[in-house]
Amino acid sequence: MKNILLINFGGLGDEILFLPTINTLKKLYPTSKITLVLEPRGKSIQNLSSLIDKIKIFDVKGKNKFIELFKLLLFMRFNSFDIVISSGSNKLIPILLFLSGIKKRYGYDSGKLSQCLYTKAIKLNKNQYAANMYHDLLDDLTIIDKVALPKIDVNINNTSIHPNSVLIHPGVSKISVKKGIVKTFGDKKWIELIQKLLSMGKVVYLAGGPDDDEIIKQILSQIPNDTPNFINMYGKTKNIVDLAQLISNCEVIICSDSAPMHIAVAQNKKTIAIFGPTDENKLMPKDNWKFIPITAKNAPCRPCLWDKRTTTCECLDCLNINIDEIISKL
Repeated sequence: MKNILLINFGGLGDEILFLPTINTLKKLYPTSKITLVLEPRGKSIQNLSSLIDKIKIFDVKGKNKFIELFKLLLFMRFNSFDIVISSGSNKLIPILLFLSGIKKRYGYDSGKLSQCLYTKAIKLNKNQYAANMYHDLLDDLTIIDKVALPKIDVNINNTSIHPNSVLIHPGVSKISVKKGIVKTFGDKKWIELIQKLLSMGKVVYLAGGPDDDEIIKQILSQIPNDTPNFINMYGKTKNIVDLAQLISNCEVIICSDSAPMHIAVAQNKKTIAIFGPTDENKLMPKDNWKFIPITAKNAPCRPCLWDKRTTTCECLDCLNINIDEIISKL
């Protein structure tokens, strides 16, 4: 196969989790050209991996989603792809791919329609690490049993690790907030965490993205920039590569379930991640001492997001996490 089309809509974290699938395809077909179709919010993946030859952006969840889907259909029809592999589980996806005219169409089995319109409908198993779930799409092409961890290949200019350093990244994406999804605890707990780390003699770096302005301001109102051993990097990481550099240079990162967590995992960095309503078993690799999920002890209702509901509840017992437990994992 010379011309491979991959479709993986989602955020940057979803694209990082898709990298092992792309890596396997590159090994199977080293001379092939791989095109990845994604949403605008996932486009930074092109700066984190050289596996992708071309990205094509379609805002299929925006205001003009039907126009964007039509543009995607035209793109598929007029670019002579040998195969299309889609991670989408929406029941409309099989129709779209069938109309594309691409001879080989792989996707998840979402019912009789997908079984009729795909050339290969793969059983969707959500009860596993998401990178493995995506890799299942290649079951008909390879017999690889164990999927490698996601790996990014950015050029890190200075790989020296700052001694005794902890990177704090408290934010989550703005789209999560807009959807009524709360995946991290509030500023008071982040402040408590940072203050305890500083009292232990840790060097604390604070970082965040454009969506994190509010929580960063709250933290800085209690922990000013001139605090000893506190280094405010907010606004200094201009792009995703800068953030990857900063993560690489710290001994450990403490963050929420977010893109920085996936970047840290892809760098094999010790990662302590806060999980509230989302499922750590699906979003963080198991059986690796470097990857440590932190969850509430008395929240039998979790995880609930996506499997049971599409927004978080008001009580948020799942984020009632003791800061000392996080400290104990350092």
